Amino acid sequence: MSQDSIIDPPHDFNKLRDLIVESRNKMPKRLAQVAAYTIEFPDDIAFGTVSRISEQAAVQPSTLVRFAKALGFSGFSELQAVFQQRLRDRPNNYEARLQSFDAHASGRPPAMALIEGLGQAAIDSIGKFRERIKLESLDEAAQMLARAETIYLIGLRRSYPISSYLSYAFGTLGVRSVLIGSPNGVDREVLSFAGPRDAAIAVSFTPYSSATVEYTRQIAGQKTPLVAITDSPFSPLVFNASVWFEVVENDFEGFRSLAATMTLAAALAVAVAERRRAGE
Repeated sequence: MSQDSIIDPPHDFNKLRDLIVESRNKMPKRLAQVAAYTIEFPDDIAFGTVSRISEQAAVQPSTLVRFAKALGFSGFSELQAVFQQRLRDRPNNYEARLQSFDAHASGRPPAMALIEGLGQAAIDSIGKFRERIKLESLDEAAQMLARAETIYLIGLRRSYPISSYLSYAFGTLGVRSVLIGSPNGVDREVLSFAGPRDAAIAVSFTPYSSATVEYTRQIAGQKTPLVAITDSPFSPLVFNASVWFEVVENDFEGFRSLAATMTLAAALAVAVAERRRAGE
């Protein structure tokens, strides 16, 4: 790729991410390496120095400049500004969210406004998920997981309730699983036992947990089949997944439930147990 191939580079983060994913396979090896890093660690791109980012991505600093110019930017700083704008636009400030909620309540009892708002967001999320779910993907994932000797469950931060629920569900259904997220910090070592005869389920949503991304790369390197549950086809989890599901949860004043994701988790657990019972 050359700078001339892209006359007007996108300054919207989502459009830039799409361009990076689309262009990645056409890039030389080192530029493709940077492309993968930018998708997996967008916060590091926004905050890091050129020397720090190049060290983490295992490339020369000049490669970052070449990468930016290949996408049509004048230099790396202009590209980095798009990643920084993403963080400014992201609704991270919980105080601001609460203030928005106060305005939304409009004199109603706060508890009622919360139930109505979050309840409707959950209903809408499940409705969209039911329309978009690919049943063949659910069957493929259930079959793959049913064959596994042990299922490793990876989900941290906001996604931890999903992996925790799957651990409970698989336990009650007689399916052997290992929940990743130990307080003693040995998750990488525990995952080292996973192999081709096992399987893993990883769950992460924007902003993606760097630890979850790292664990999925480790799993892939060990040839362990992976089912990913995430919110975008451009999620870093997708690159290493054998089967993946896109789940987008609606929000109410910036707060999201896990209603649709939990529906998928329950369906997966029961489908795996049913296939094992049937001897498939």
